[in-house]
Amino acid sequence: MTVLEPFGARLRRAMDERGPLCVGIDPHASLLTEWGLNDDVAGLERFSRTVVEATADRVAVLKPQSAFFERFGSRGVAVLERTVADARAAGALVVMDAKRGDIGSTMAAYAESFLHKDSPLFSDALTVSPYLGYGSLSPAVALARESGAGLFVLALTSNPEGGEVQHAVRADGRTVGATMLAHLAAENAGEEPLGSFGAVVGATLGDLSSYDLDIAGPLLAPGIGAQGATPADLPAVFGRAVRNVVPNVSRGVLRHGPDVGALRGAAERFATEIRVALAAV
Repeated sequence: MTVLEPFGARLRRAMDERGPLCVGIDPHASLLTEWGLNDDVAGLERFSRTVVEATADRVAVLKPQSAFFERFGSRGVAVLERTVADARAAGALVVMDAKRGDIGSTMAAYAESFLHKDSPLFSDALTVSPYLGYGSLSPAVALARESGAGLFVLALTSNPEGGEVQHAVRADGRTVGATMLAHLAAENAGEEPLGSFGAVVGATLGDLSSYDLDIAGPLLAPGIGAQGATPADLPAVFGRAVRNVVPNVSRGVLRHGPDVGALRGAAERFATEIRVALAAV
């Protein structure tokens, strides 16, 4: 198996060259309708191809949400395979938003689906859930290291329900979310210029100064745009770790389709706003 340069190094370079913006590919039924497309495989394919055409040669990261492809069965997964391949061929890194989490051989199989270089769904990184215990992710960690891929681990998510687990305090006095961040910092120890094991941290969460976000790895930050956060909020939320933030925008860009030029313009506006916000730090 050909081993890529580590994901963290490739991501750092892409962020420096293209800016840190991540555009989500989320073909909601409502968005397909807004684009004048049918809620079927043909509509899904047109939507995905258009987003890739508009953005893959200029943004650092594209993040397909696998659920919106999987709902169409094997034909939807085939569209997802092409979307991943086309996005990577155009120079974007692909983070597969699948939020997989299980134990043992099942976790290993999920990892092989998205992180093995010979898989048709191979992605540069995968979102995973650690809430069967961080150690349950070890097959994915091992395969990511082997293949030069990365992980984004759910740590401090923006959904209101997340707090009942992530802010729960352990017997050692540390919250569950902080524990996940500490595990990731350990995974990234000694990695330069950026570790390959990142956290998902919502941009809508406000003051996170009680958490150590400096994990020497990337922080995938959903919530920009339709969920209410703005690029200007990033320095206050992420503090000294803001340079490693990968802000994700989905609907804020996608609602401008199906016109390719309008999609590009929206992505470029968000990218510019993010650069301005980070330059002020």
